[in-house]
Amino acid sequence: MATADTAPGDRTPCYEHDEPGAGGLGTVRVVPVVPDADAGLLHGWVTAERARFWGMAALARDEVRDIYAHMDTLPSHHAYLLLCGGTPAALLQTYDPAADRVSECYPAEPGDLGLHLLIGPADGGTRPGFTTALMRVISGFAAAEGARRLVAEPDADNGPAIDRLRREGFELGPEVTLPEVDLPEVYLPPKRARLAFRPVAGG
Repeated sequence: MATADTAPGDRTPCYEHDEPGAGGLGTVRVVPVVPDADAGLLHGWVTAERARFWGMAALARDEVRDIYAHMDTLPSHHAYLLLCGGTPAALLQTYDPAADRVSECYPAEPGDLGLHLLIGPADGGTRPGFTTALMRVISGFAAAEGARRLVAEPDADNGPAIDRLRREGFELGPEVTLPEVDLPEVYLPPKRARLAFRPVAGG
């Protein structure tokens, strides 16, 4: 089991896939987030201006850690780092839509897998094909987990994310308002979102 002292590159991967072509990713490994170990990395990513739609811009490092520590207790929601060459390149969050507020906005089906993807800052600028290569890895991981359809719900005002999903083969659904979640462990304000769906290859 990974501990607070376990570096991402030393963790046992949940899934790995070789991407020798587009994006130049090489072997991509999907490893679980360890909140105590990854709080600093994740805080830097989720509070950056480019991640404003992630909804954590005003949070302190310990608050980010606490959110992922709470997520770690849930059987339906999971957080992973995608490693390229052993280096964290993206944050992937998956969830069972039937156990999430999004299920109040569309009829969740068995085999649906919700996802949120935050790509980390790129060293040396953007790489053509990088996001597409990551999506191939995510689709393979989803298929290995038994998923049949990917479900995304980016902020309705996040035009670049919606355009990216369309380019990656997602079919855009309706604009919806995800309801407020107000629990002792977590608070989520209402969110105006655009649903998007894509079959999982091999799922």
